[in-house]
Amino acid sequence: MSNSLAVDDVYKTLKEHLPEDKFKELEGVLYGYNCGSPVQSISIPQKLLLLAQSEDFDIQAYRFTAAKEQLREPRIVRLGLIQNSIHAKTTDPVATQYAAIERRIETLIDAAAEMGVNVVCLQEAWSVYYVLFRTCSHPPTAMPFAFCTREKQPWLEFAMDAETGLATRFCQRMAKKHNMVIVSPILERDATHGDVIWNTAVIIGNQGNYIGKTRKNHIPRVGDFNESTYYMEGDTGHRVFETAFGKIAVNICYGRHHPLNWMAYGLNGAEIVFNPSATVGALSEPLWAIEGRNASIANSYFVGCINRVGTESFPNEFTSADGKPAHKDFGHFYGSSYFGGPDASRTPGLSRTKEGLMVAEVDLNLNRQVRDKWGYQMTARYPMYADFLREYKEPDYQPQLIRDPGLGK
Repeated sequence: MSNSLAVDDVYKTLKEHLPEDKFKELEGVLYGYNCGSPVQSISIPQKLLLLAQSEDFDIQAYRFTAAKEQLREPRIVRLGLIQNSIHAKTTDPVATQYAAIERRIETLIDAAAEMGVNVVCLQEAWSVYYVLFRTCSHPPTAMPFAFCTREKQPWLEFAMDAETGLATRFCQRMAKKHNMVIVSPILERDATHGDVIWNTAVIIGNQGNYIGKTRKNHIPRVGDFNESTYYMEGDTGHRVFETAFGKIAVNICYGRHHPLNWMAYGLNGAEIVFNPSATVGALSEPLWAIEGRNASIANSYFVGCINRVGTESFPNEFTSADGKPAHKDFGHFYGSSYFGGPDASRTPGLSRTKEGLMVAEVDLNLNRQVRDKWGYQMTARYPMYADFLREYKEPDYQPQLIRDPGLGK
């Protein structure tokens, strides 16, 4: 796959090429219904549309509604997702490259603030990958995800402290400026514990305060994703952060493939779970629209899935023990960031080829309304599941397999 994709936006392509009546029916089938209709778009100020056009990024905004209740007031929150790429030459000094990506993120966060966003999540390790350009032979269309290369330097030089690093200080300034909670995924260096590296998300409060951090629970060892060369599975469990705008959690990237991981955040009280990711089309695009949406349904919370965008090449070829010839790129990171609701409704995705800002206004009351309707949590058999897993993890476990006697020996 390359950056010259035939389809930039799946939703818009369907709308442009189908008769209106067929499109409306298909929209409901593919994107679900929120209180009886597909999620409704929100008006975007003209100045932001002009900014998006001049700065070449996609901007979309939608609204998830809930039924009016007699005893609870609506709990309206605006959420934002940012997918981005680089804006400096690979030959520029590292400080110049960092300044360029920080300026770009500042523009997108400012745009989110103009849309009234209360909580915004950036893409996986947004503040680190800018440095990976340093070894690229030519400027790629996005920040390289160098974990395919298994090369330690210079990548690990740019891991940073979760509480005091450059990315955290920048996000604290932006959070205070806009009264906004910011989820900032970084590559963390834990100096207190032997300089160990972690894939981490930092949560910054709306007053610019550091709330806490959570680490990536599941590390991929599939295709070119050789991330365990750099960091291992996180040790922070399934933390949920109570903020001024709701209880949020962060299921970083590969954790989306594990249903029990999603479940644990829900059992800990999450109302919104973000999934900052970096994944490519040839490997995972058929899964992308399904997994986060399934999690929002099964656990009765909102999900925001963010993916990087672009095609990235490296000067040195690499292989990944998968039988493929040596190559210099992952494939195309397909963007397509979106929100999913607990009622199986979802927004369209952002562009597959451009940077973007996705905004969703949600009523958090919808979470409990869906729980009351479907009763997933009420009908779950947690003690039975716990007993099964307790037995399964033992070395002498025997599967509950009943064999047909007619099969013979």
